[in-house]
Amino acid sequence: MSRYYSKSKLLRRGRAMWGSYQVWRMRLVFWLGALAIGAVSVGFARLADLAQHLFSTARTAGEWTFLLPLVITPLGFVFCAWLAMQFFPNAQGSGIPQAIAARHLHDREDRARLLNLKLAVGKIVLTITGLLSGASIGREGPTVQVGASIMLQAARWGGVEQARGLILAGSAAGIAAAFNTPLAGIVFAIEEMSRSYESRTNGAVLTAVILAGIAALGLNGNYTYFGGAPSTTLHASDWWMVVICGIGGGLIGAIFSTAALRGARRIKRWAQPDVRRRMLMLAGASGLAIALLGILSSGATFGTGYEQARAAVEGTAPSPFFFLEKLAATFISMMSGIPGGIFAPSLSVGAGFGSTVATLLGASISLGALVGMAGYFAGVVQAPMTAFVIILEMSDSRESVIALMAASMLGYIAARFISSEPLYHGLSRAFIADSIRASRAHQRADAERPAAP
Repeated sequence: MSRYYSKSKLLRRGRAMWGSYQVWRMRLVFWLGALAIGAVSVGFARLADLAQHLFSTARTAGEWTFLLPLVITPLGFVFCAWLAMQFFPNAQGSGIPQAIAARHLHDREDRARLLNLKLAVGKIVLTITGLLSGASIGREGPTVQVGASIMLQAARWGGVEQARGLILAGSAAGIAAAFNTPLAGIVFAIEEMSRSYESRTNGAVLTAVILAGIAALGLNGNYTYFGGAPSTTLHASDWWMVVICGIGGGLIGAIFSTAALRGARRIKRWAQPDVRRRMLMLAGASGLAIALLGILSSGATFGTGYEQARAAVEGTAPSPFFFLEKLAATFISMMSGIPGGIFAPSLSVGAGFGSTVATLLGASISLGALVGMAGYFAGVVQAPMTAFVIILEMSDSRESVIALMAASMLGYIAARFISSEPLYHGLSRAFIADSIRASRAHQRADAERPAAP
């Protein structure tokens, strides 16, 4: 009898350890979802780079083609805004606020309005179209919404109900694969997406990041987003630059964030009488402004700003006023209502600001660009750990880790004096409110529908 009891106990323990068929089916779907996020992120990145290249080639093909943006950019913005409203509602903007909002919604249909495969496809297509038009946007924020949508769909296929944790895992995998920064993906999930550490989901986040990273490495190879920053020795005099870039970058980032939140709310109220017509008018006007800025800056403000940021990290400073021009272009693109993120443009603004400060102080351009990115990005998103980890991984600048940490923390503290509301979480409130209103309207319609005889 005791032998039979021991055998039964071992069998139960084995099943608990290895799981049933249902458990393994869910795990397999989850793993395939994470691998798909990595593969889609790589494809998205290549198409985005191609779109920027095509726009740049068209703009510089002849003597007068530098004026092409005056036509292409406004039309492209209007087309993107129309497609988003007509076929892909909730695709506007970065995509990170939608993922955050979905984590706060409990109803399955409410989450599906913000995260689904159709929306993921639309997000990719419209972001690429925006880059083809010269918009100052990035693909990294949209990759978060795409990754969360893929993971949520995989959860539906696998019969998994833990939506909050899987949205978190999909978002982290998207960031990790987009930048090739696995640590930053995990920190981003904890600090920015959830604003807390959730022990129940840490395994899912880690697994998703690993598998998405494996897929991305298999397709792209191992690389550093900004290449390798030149090795620099931090002198005592450089700490003045770190302080200025940290505090100054944080203040500028907070001003951008506050203006973006207030601008988004005012635009929403202004558009209410005739949303479609007014938003298309806004998109066209924004596209024209972006075209004029791009022409005046000799094309520097078009696209993600990756080339300027990488050049600054490698020691070549852009124009002293580049960061102001890029800041304006990114703000206008964000307010236009077209899909597109601010991750990469924000890093280029920070790199431009830091390199300008370094030039004025006679310090290292490379170090100035790095700490400028850290301070400004921490000020915009108010997530200092994400800021310094993502920049550390993107630039492979281990010698500057203390300076990056200091600039990020100074940027965060400075930003809190101006704005207590993080940008992405502030923007997510509108999506939560819209989802609740849509759900209530649907419930009222069901209640008013006459019962079948």
